[in-house]
Amino acid sequence: MPFSDYNVALVTGASAGMGAAIVERLCREGITVHAVARREEQLAALAERTGCIPHAVDVSDLTALTELCRDLQVDILVNNAGISHPGSILHADEHVVETQVDVNLRAVLHLCRMLVPGMVARDCGHVINITSIAAIYNFGGNSVYHATKAAVHALSRQLRVDCYGKRVRITEICPGRVATDIFGNVSGDHEAARRQFIDGFELPEANDIADCVAFAVSAPIAVNIGNIEITPTLQVPGGLSTMRPGESVA
Repeated sequence: MPFSDYNVALVTGASAGMGAAIVERLCREGITVHAVARREEQLAALAERTGCIPHAVDVSDLTALTELCRDLQVDILVNNAGISHPGSILHADEHVVETQVDVNLRAVLHLCRMLVPGMVARDCGHVINITSIAAIYNFGGNSVYHATKAAVHALSRQLRVDCYGKRVRITEICPGRVATDIFGNVSGDHEAARRQFIDGFELPEANDIADCVAFAVSAPIAVNIGNIEITPTLQVPGGLSTMRPGESVA
């Protein structure tokens, strides 16, 4: 059980949902957890509940992120922060592109750039990238979200090449629909989003994703769990559409 090999973790997007559940689980395992998110009040409550170390930092703020990581020696890095704006790239504005690239991709690259070299030098570490089934499967809308998550999917595989020969493990976790507030965060109407996407469905909970993180970390050090795809039993990703010339999109 290599939890005992690790001392310090950093988790982004930690103030709620999957991030908060991951922080709670790692704290229960005796890990010192640096919890990073924008929402200071929720982070303070999480710290009170778990004993984590809160950092009210926007991961898209490279200056603040660099200062945070300057003196940190991290054994477990969980890149969980993410945002989504629905819609096709055909109708996306600059804000939709820039914010998702900044949070979903650029922050992940910079955190890996700053923290993974230390893992390699110590011959010990674990990177957990929380992506999405949108990293692997294509479905209507959310073009920029798909693109950023697919990039992190590629990065996760590349990190294993970059860290080859060292005991630095890389795990990508690809959730499907999970019962969290992300849908309300996207639309701004949490009540309507819950009715549309959560109520009446049998869905994984945030704790189920935290359990996946714990499963990957607790595997023997000789074992790298490279990819975990976790979806509701009653959800099938992907699909195929074919139309005749002249037909309109439904």
